[in-house]
Amino acid sequence: MLNKEQKLLLILAMTFISMLVVSNIIAVKTIIVGGLIGPAAVLCYSLTFAVSDTISELWGRKTTQFVVNIGFGAAILAAIFIKLAIEMPGSPFWENQDAFESILGSNLRIVAASLVAYFVSQSHDVWAFHFLKNKTNGRFLWLRNNLSTMVSQLIDSVLFITIAFYGTGAPVVQMILGQYLLKLIIAAADTPIVYLLVAWIKPKLKPAHA
Repeated sequence: MLNKEQKLLLILAMTFISMLVVSNIIAVKTIIVGGLIGPAAVLCYSLTFAVSDTISELWGRKTTQFVVNIGFGAAILAAIFIKLAIEMPGSPFWENQDAFESILGSNLRIVAASLVAYFVSQSHDVWAFHFLKNKTNGRFLWLRNNLSTMVSQLIDSVLFITIAFYGTGAPVVQMILGQYLLKLIIAAADTPIVYLLVAWIKPKLKPAHA
């Protein structure tokens, strides 16, 4: 039977992984917000950094990196099963194969770009969060949350857009800037979420995590 601390960590880890997998599925749609163009996954994926920063603050670097690694595996597994679902023959009355493949059938380059950008940016976020925590002696949660996330989101945007679209004729620089500006706004707005989660969870943990 899981204790309270293990349940809380499991809830956060599952939230993180669920948002990651969903973001990879809905990223095929582009949206426009205030004149800025980005993938529909921008909100869902950006909030994974709030969850990972909360885990970092309460459970430490090794636990958070483990969750990031599990998320990487889950994203690969989801991509494999989606590909299998596309390739399997449909039933005689199935009439939506083209639409199904169009929405879910991201090419290998897009999948690779997503996986590389995710793993590098999330791993950097974990490292940067704890680097700043050590430098500030555990103070200024808002500072390490914002700085680590904002730099990591830039890494994510540059890697994903460059790997996925460089050489295709797409406006790579404009796409990077648009996506990153949206992520910056969300990163600044997620700080209260991190504070609320830490304030709610921390009293429930063992003294070693205080």
